Amino acid sequence: MTGPTAGFLPGADRARPPAAGDLALPVTGSKLLTSVDGRPLRVADLPADTDWVPLGTLDGVPAWATDLTTADAIPGRARGWASLAADVPEPHATLAGRALAVVTWRRTHRWCGACRAELADLPGETARRCPDCGLYVPMQLSAAILVAITRPGPGGRADELLLVRHATGPTGLWALVAGFVEAGETLEAAVHREVGEEVGLSVERLAYFGSQPWAISGPGVLLAGFTARAADPQAEPVVDGRELTQAQWFGVDALPAQLPPAYSISRWLVDATVTAARR
Repeated sequence: MTGPTAGFLPGADRARPPAAGDLALPVTGSKLLTSVDGRPLRVADLPADTDWVPLGTLDGVPAWATDLTTADAIPGRARGWASLAADVPEPHATLAGRALAVVTWRRTHRWCGACRAELADLPGETARRCPDCGLYVPMQLSAAILVAITRPGPGGRADELLLVRHATGPTGLWALVAGFVEAGETLEAAVHREVGEEVGLSVERLAYFGSQPWAISGPGVLLAGFTARAADPQAEPVVDGRELTQAQWFGVDALPAQLPPAYSISRWLVDATVTAARR
């Protein structure tokens, strides 16, 4: 399918009620429920009195989420986003991430933080407003950066790529320097700060690569990827000892096997760096 209805389009339209054949993304805790064989559920698969939240459309088909306290009565598989995203193609993974983000946000933003009244949904928006004091509560995104840093290889050999191991999460993976953007900070400034804080290096020739919603790091996280060159090709990384445990230069023709998963922007950056070095 091509045109304006192709792919995933986020939305919050409640004007049309859910139809039996619409896509259903039930969320239970921090997991999504699919059919036993991994296919997306449909609205007809859940009880008629289910409370649905609009997510948008996938290839023109409306998609809805619901927050389940338990999935015991519904046949299916409860799966984390990482497991699901590894199996399904884009834009299905993005839709699944939005379902987790929207449901989690609604679950944690039920009451007004100013006057404690119960918030009300705003038609056509992923947002809520307090009926008593008027506080506007939109769903907020958390921006984070990650950067593929390279330097020339010694003796004219292939470029080297800086990879790090984190103190938390999947500690066995060799990944890229990453971190959350602070309030009042540009994406580019965040790259320079995080690189300096985590590995003690300076970078130059910063270039934007692309972005990806990333539900593993929490609801509403948006990763912005960059490439950069080490300002001093002779400088060696010094890890901060808190967020990172290791940092090492690898030749792009001799990368370790323990790299980020293929569906992640981190891996896309690594693969793009290898491709660029071989041209």
